[in-house]
Amino acid sequence: MTQAAAMPEHATIATADITGLLLAGGRGSRMGGVDKGLQPFNGEPLALHAIRRLGPQVGRLMVNANRNLADYEAFGVPVWPDSLADYAGPLAGFLTGLEHCTTPWLLTVPCDTPLFPTDLAARLAEAVVAGNAEIAIATAPEAAEGDVVLRPQPVFCLLRADLRGSLQRYTEAGGRRVHAWTAQHRTVHVPFDRPGDAPDAFFNANTLAELHALENR
Repeated sequence: MTQAAAMPEHATIATADITGLLLAGGRGSRMGGVDKGLQPFNGEPLALHAIRRLGPQVGRLMVNANRNLADYEAFGVPVWPDSLADYAGPLAGFLTGLEHCTTPWLLTVPCDTPLFPTDLAARLAEAVVAGNAEIAIATAPEAAEGDVVLRPQPVFCLLRADLRGSLQRYTEAGGRRVHAWTAQHRTVHVPFDRPGDAPDAFFNANTLAELHALENR
């Protein structure tokens, strides 16, 4: 009798079923209004670092950007501007990604966090399946009043592509807060605090000074 193939230890989502979305559509106001994703980091644009880091974790890639579109297109992935007006924040990027997503799942990452984990997609996918959830959000350790707490990183988000209608209704009603929308759905928070996890993996550079400091770590 032929032996049945062993089941995987943990159920997960196939890489090919996830589209990665790089969020680069913000105003960059705390960085003096510059286009964050195009700022140099170790000699190359931040967005390119993120694309290279995210690419192996997903089946396909796209970028959400609202200016300098040709510069982003030069990275070789599709680029889509917000469908909502006036730089409506991360959820505008989420909605744009869902409008163009052809896989069952969408994974979002921001352009200003170049050291995010190389196993981000795998761990979020495993957790969302284990929890029978619709959304998985990363959490990371952060110092707070002399203690260390796990703080949600809401723009590191794996979500079902069929949530597009829900998000469209929420944003059309004027909603802009990621937490308020995800709270409407089955959401799991996934800690990235294992031994060996880089403590600065989710450090985001909001200013040019922070970006330069991150380069020198």
